[in-house]
Formats: sequence, structure tokens, C-alpha cells
Amino acid sequence: MKKALLALLVIAGWGQPLLAQKKTSGNPIFQGWYADPEATIFGKEYWVYPTYSAPYNQQVHFDAFSSTDLVNWTKHDNVLDSSNVKWAKRAMWAPAIVKKQGRYYFFFGANDIQNNEATGGIGVAIADKPEGPFKDYLGKPLIDNIVNGAQPIDQFVFKDKDGQYYIIYGGWGHCNIARLKDDFTGLVPFADGTTYREITPKGYVEGPVMFIRKGKYYFMWSEGGWTGPDYRVAYAVGNSINGPFKKVGVVLQQDAAIATGAGHHSVIQIPGTDEWYIIYHRRPLTETDGNHRVTCIDKMEFDKDGYIKPVKITNEGVGARRIK
Repeated sequence: MKKALLALLVIAGWGQPLLAQKKTSGNPIFQGWYADPEATIFGKEYWVYPTYSAPYNQQVHFDAFSSTDLVNWTKHDNVLDSSNVKWAKRAMWAPAIVKKQGRYYFFFGANDIQNNEATGGIGVAIADKPEGPFKDYLGKPLIDNIVNGAQPIDQFVFKDKDGQYYIIYGGWGHCNIARLKDDFTGLVPFADGTTYREITPKGYVEGPVMFIRKGKYYFMWSEGGWTGPDYRVAYAVGNSINGPFKKVGVVLQQDAAIATGAGHHSVIQIPGTDEWYIIYHRRPLTETDGNHRVTCIDKMEFDKDGYIKPVKITNEGVGARRIK
């Protein structure tokens, strides 16, 4: 009888701490080899769309993850795969996503093209829900040429204060910007007649990100080699999307006690606040395979002059934060 009562007490009360939810997200925030995370907010949910980190020929789909509190994440399998994009055969990378007029536009790179005779580049898929399923929107790449030395990968879609959308992209150490048509079916030339402008900052390798805070434009990117320990994130600040952008320095990098190869990130701002988070990938200290990358989150803060404080990468991640 005593044993039975003890068992009931454990189940009813004493065992509660074992069943309690996590207090922090931990890093990585979800399991699996995932890199190049695109993080965004839809309504009261956080969403992360990463690259499936594997050999190029196995990179033929995307998964997504959602959360209401940054701590507990739900996986959404195969939100887009190559069966819905006939021209995409391999190396499907680094998503960007935009919600416009109730529909979700999913930008991605595919095929790792090495010259302008190859098929591939930056594509667009569309869905009615953030978890997809996404299907090819154009039937061909949106950008399929190497322009100004920029391989067509690592696209970031940016909405300026006037409502104009831009695509900022590029690998191989070059970064271009172009204006998007309202329906995302093509590009609109600038006033001078050019379609692409090179905006490569010093040290740029890939993974551009742009956001506005207190009237200033923050332009971020990744430096170093993605398979190496010194992969990192740097940034510059300007007064408009046209710059000029003055490089400030490195803001995210490895910590030899925690992880290496910290880079290729995105940022989110809690609506109506000055709370910011950086979502990025890194390589655990136990791993040497270039594709063994995990998705992590940490706080991103600013000093009184508006400069980004160096991000401290952690194993704990962040605490629960619901969107009001």
C-alpha cells in the first residue's frame, strides 16, 4: 500500500519537474543538420526555413519549423521539393520567404550553376500557407545568369519603406541588388536603365541580410569559408538602400569553447519592440564534416549609438517569448 501511495505521489506532484517544459530554447533549436536559416514572423508564429545540410545531390527539398515561443518547435516536412520544380535538380539552398496579399512566396537557389550555359539559379515557389506545399511559381529561374561575378544564390528579399521589394543576392564574393516586380515574376530596371547593381562590401562572401532600425539601414553578410571554423558575420550601416555602406566589423563568430563556423544568418524583430534575435548556423565542436551544421538562436542587441554589440553564442539559446 505504501509503495502504491508513493508511486501516486511521484506521478501527481514529485514528478512534475521532470515533465516541465524547457525554460530556454537550447542550441541547436531543433535537431538535424540544417544551415542558412531564414527566420520570419507570420502572425503570432515564428518560422524558420533552413537549407537541408547534406551533399549537393541530396539537397532536393526544404523542411520548415514553426514556434509560438522560440522554445518549442514543430517540424513541417518537405514544404518544397524538386518534384515541384522541374528545373531544380540539386543544391537547393538558402531560402527567403515573403507574405504578400495572403500568399507566401518562397525564393531559393538551385543547381549551383558555374556558368551561364548551365540551368539553374534563383527560383520562386508559391503557396497559400506558410507550411506549403510550395509549387514552382515561374516554371524557370527568376535569375539564371552570373552577373557582376555574383553566382545567383543566397537571395534576401527586402521591403523598403516605400513598399518597393528588392532582391539582394550573390555568392563568389560578389553581391547584387535588383528591383522586383510587384508580382515577383521578374525584375524592374533602375532609373538609369540597369537591372543589377553591384553593392559588394569589403570582405563579403555570401549570405546578405538587410533591415532598418531607427532610420538606419543595416547591411549584413557572411565572410570566410562555409566549411571552415572562421565563417562569420559582418555588417555595415547606411542611410538608404543605395548606401553608401560603411563597414563596421564582425558581429558573430566562432567561440572555441562552444562551436565553430558561426554564420549565414537572419534576424527577427519582435513587433512593436526593440527586441532582436539572430538565427544562424554553426558547427558543433564534435564535428568536422562541412555539412554538419545546426541552426541556433541568440539575442542581438545594440549599443546607445546604434551599433550591434558582438553576439555571444550560447548553448542555452533564448528564453520563451510569445508575440502579443
